[in-house]
Amino acid sequence: MTDITDDIAEGISFQSFEDDCKLLGNMLNDVLQREVGGRFTEKVERTKILAQSACNLRASGMEGTAELLEKQLASELSKMTLEEALTLARVFSHYLSLMGIAETHHRVRKARNVAHLSKSCDDTFNQLVQGGVSPEELYNTVCKQEVEIVLTAHPTQINRRTLQYKHIRIAHLLEYNDRADLGPEDRDMLIEDLVREITSIWQTDELRRHKPTPVDEARAGLHIVEQSLWKAVPHYLRRVSNALKKHTGQSLPLTCTPIKFGSWMGGDRDGNPNVTAKVTKDVSLLSRWMAIDLYIREVDNLRFELSMNQCSDKLSRLAHEILEKETSSEDRHESWNQQNWSHSKHHGHSASALPTQLPDGADIPSCTECTEVESHYPRLDLPGREHLQFNHEDGQSYSKLNSSSPDSNRNIHKSRGNGNGANSSNVQPPSTPRSASFTSSQLLIQRKAFAESHVGRTSFQKLLEPSLTQRPGIPSYRVVLGDVKEKLMKTRRRLELLLEDLPCEQDPCDYYETSAQLLDPLLLCHESLHSCGSGVLADGRLADLIRRVATFGIVLMKLDLRQESGRHAETIDAITNYLDMGTYSEWDEEKKLEFLTRELKGKRPLVPPTIEVAPDVKEVLDTFRVAAELGSDSLGAYVISMASNASDVLAVELLQKDARLAVAGELGRPCPGGTLRVVPLFETVKDLRGAGSVIRKLLSIDWYREHIIKYHSGHQEVMVGYSDSGKDAGRFTAAWELYKAQEDVVAACNEYGIKVTLFHGRGGSIGRGGGPTYLAIQSQPPGSVMGTLRSTEQGEMVQAKFGLPQTAIRQLEIYTTAVLLATLRPPQPPREEKWRNVMEEISKISCHTYRSTVYENPEFITYFQEATPQAELGFLNIGSRPTRRKSSVGIGHLRAIPWIFAWTQTRFVLPAWLGVGAGLKGVCEKGHTEDLRAMYEDWPFFQSTLDLIEMVLGKADIPIAKHYNDVLVSESRRGLGAELMKELLTTEDFVLVVTGHEKLSDNNRSLRRLIESRLPFLNPLNMLQVEILRRLRRDVDNTKLRDALLITINGIAAGMRNTG
Repeated sequence: MTDITDDIAEGISFQSFEDDCKLLGNMLNDVLQREVGGRFTEKVERTKILAQSACNLRASGMEGTAELLEKQLASELSKMTLEEALTLARVFSHYLSLMGIAETHHRVRKARNVAHLSKSCDDTFNQLVQGGVSPEELYNTVCKQEVEIVLTAHPTQINRRTLQYKHIRIAHLLEYNDRADLGPEDRDMLIEDLVREITSIWQTDELRRHKPTPVDEARAGLHIVEQSLWKAVPHYLRRVSNALKKHTGQSLPLTCTPIKFGSWMGGDRDGNPNVTAKVTKDVSLLSRWMAIDLYIREVDNLRFELSMNQCSDKLSRLAHEILEKETSSEDRHESWNQQNWSHSKHHGHSASALPTQLPDGADIPSCTECTEVESHYPRLDLPGREHLQFNHEDGQSYSKLNSSSPDSNRNIHKSRGNGNGANSSNVQPPSTPRSASFTSSQLLIQRKAFAESHVGRTSFQKLLEPSLTQRPGIPSYRVVLGDVKEKLMKTRRRLELLLEDLPCEQDPCDYYETSAQLLDPLLLCHESLHSCGSGVLADGRLADLIRRVATFGIVLMKLDLRQESGRHAETIDAITNYLDMGTYSEWDEEKKLEFLTRELKGKRPLVPPTIEVAPDVKEVLDTFRVAAELGSDSLGAYVISMASNASDVLAVELLQKDARLAVAGELGRPCPGGTLRVVPLFETVKDLRGAGSVIRKLLSIDWYREHIIKYHSGHQEVMVGYSDSGKDAGRFTAAWELYKAQEDVVAACNEYGIKVTLFHGRGGSIGRGGGPTYLAIQSQPPGSVMGTLRSTEQGEMVQAKFGLPQTAIRQLEIYTTAVLLATLRPPQPPREEKWRNVMEEISKISCHTYRSTVYENPEFITYFQEATPQAELGFLNIGSRPTRRKSSVGIGHLRAIPWIFAWTQTRFVLPAWLGVGAGLKGVCEKGHTEDLRAMYEDWPFFQSTLDLIEMVLGKADIPIAKHYNDVLVSESRRGLGAELMKELLTTEDFVLVVTGHEKLSDNNRSLRRLIESRLPFLNPLNMLQVEILRRLRRDVDNTKLRDALLITINGIAAGMRNTG
């Protein structure tokens, strides 16, 4: 996505990019000829030519002639029938999506073909060593680095997941098309495959017909891990390790991973009543299930690969113990089975130590996993409530029988399982009591199932295969990994039972609860291979698996919980009122802190078990109970949105402590894992200004400081929000207040000797704090990135940055090198105190201009609703949460995402620039122009802020915005639109004055060229959207018009390359 990812169009080979665009465009045209006919295809071509001609004329300075062509285009579009408008919207939307695929592909190709890639680990490590950093310091800093990327379900991913997968397949085919060794027949077949994919896309409904549930959103996040991150992480870590070895002489330790992943999907309940305690628990279990399922596949491949006999004495002893245990278990089972075979389903068949079938992907070198055209794994089917596959230890599945089949209780069928044929041949029959009423047909069915089962085949198997103890030549690695697989399969089975709320009584020795338990045998195999001189084998697929376990753990991604501070206050209100202590929320801050601290020091639970509370309060208490049951082994941080006081943090600590006491009392043992980190989120300008004071107040409380040191290694995490602060005061003021807040928070923690991790709640678009990762990290205040960082990746950015393994590897490297540089070579602070004063002045004027327009002008809210498709965005079904926190019509309670999304659609992008021009103009008129230019040259923060604003201005389009204004806005309010357009021109002028550029995006002409290449498709879509909105607002119940509008929204989002 060219305006928010790194390597913004740098060095794209435009010839090859244009060749691919032409190839995909011609294929789409061929599909259209077949699907909609030649006559309509000609109309599409005419529309494109008119739009292209108008763009060319504008670029040549012939504004008047361009305007005439645009009016002609708008007139022709307004005369289209509804069916024609719908089809045209689909055509241009798909054109833009295909161009986006080609653009992403060429960024990948550039990264692959450049000898010395900037921002890579090799490049950055070399730069640091040459700059005077000692190899030892570099090595230690990389090994201690802690970066966590948190994937969120923010509703900005416009494409259905079905279409996302089809787009990924086209990207793979484009990559395959680059191969120089393709013969004519292979090339023809590839073209046929591309045509099939594009035909499939055309015949697929682009629109989500139902809102996703929080569990659906979580599944989408888990699929990103499976399709991309699972493959990308080992390759990324190999790059880090190889670069470290080259520049420091030491490789990255196997269990050291500079980057981990977290998630908000299924845990973010702020303003989303659909995220319940039950949802959080299910999503956490689902994440564990997927991790285990992925590990089973990897272990299968390893068992096939590690066929050597030579091993260490320690591994040999472990293998012997496993064989003895299996032999003993088999003997007991055979004796017991002779007495009562009908209960055999309770016995879990051990995974065979010797693979009898090649596992999926075992024939593919692990180093090629990121460059395959097709994934060598079958697509993962996650267990669900409606259709849960019980993957038994023997690789088989039982599924719930459809209610239309009353003759039996369960179907027995083969599972896709893990691809191991040895294990998938044995079916265990369901336990069925034998009785006098048993019919002959039922008896036959049971005998058949018994004959196919492990028990029934025991004698026959002995004829084919001698027992394990009679085969001393079996490699110990396979024996140990067979045991690992058996435990993994029992772990998966246990999780399925828990997901179904069924009883689950298993010996803890039979399943994995922590990643350390899984790592132990893998590390033993690794040590054994090295000790036998087989290090080259140890550092291949086995090392990759160990690194996956170190990165993803047993949970894949730890789930953060998030709730608004007011909900916690309501909960404590209910408790204090029940206990006749008064109303908590009416107390002043000091009284709240005194009460909370006293209760935190106590050892008794505060919440009586008999308390009856309102449903909203019960949901909060249930969430803390689930958090106590899952603990820090499964969950990450507890984030408090709209935090403004120290009491907001202590309230969560108290509710957490109370729930853990209650759960521990019921279990009769301590809760699993530790307490969750409690993270205040400062979002509004007012709260950002008070962030440092809140942290100082917290750390001044002895109980809290000791708690942080004891349970969180002396680490305080603080989150800063970019979205609401931008909506509150405008982008420029928000950026400056965020900068100062981080400085103050770091200073507060330093005063008390506490380490700090800043958690950045950045969105995808510039208006919500988005932008290239490298630029953002490098412009943070000095001292705010000291080897640790957390950052959200939201909505469409998750797919854009991590949807393909190659792009994911690049993004992970950029995170690593940017944090490393910010730690060892922190960005410069403002050179002069005067610069801070200038920033204050710009911020003051900018904020006043922004708020006087957005919040104080009574006409603005109506203008916003008329000039944008904001009201219609709710039909998109792109997220599980409501678009407003509360049911009011003002801007204040509108979420930041639809606020940005709506303005992006009209190409006005108002939230990202409103107020900036007034602020820059104000200080320039006071004689600070040269100061601003010096600040732009020598202060990374100021430079990145202006560069991002300039990037947005390059994508804004006044003629298009004016078209929305002229057609959709009431005549009495069109003057407001004209004033805003004048403000946009002022912003452009003064940004150019400060940067010294002749044109917008002059420092990134490739980006400008990419934007211009989309305009012949994007401009007609905007004009079509205006016409459809005009019709829809006169016929609000017309579902076809609504569909046409939603398709234009999809297309414009694809063309702008971001939504909200």
